[in-house]
Amino acid sequence: MKDTALTGRRLTGKRRRPKTVEGVRTCAAEECTTLLSRYNRRGTCHVHSPVTFPRVRGHDVRTADI
Repeated sequence: MKDTALTGRRLTGKRRRPKTVEGVRTCAAEECTTLLSRYNRRGTCHVHSPVTFPRVRGHDVRTADI
């Protein structure tokens, strides 16, 4: 019986840098002084971001259904 093994190749080329936002930013919610990460593209921190659910098997799950 022939011995089979998976082989791979090394990644070649340049890697893309992560997208960043310039400047020092704070959360847009009132009275929130949380500093946002330069990698957070949203204007709010995790606590003040709206709740979103991913699509599951083609159905859009909404908060009203829960």
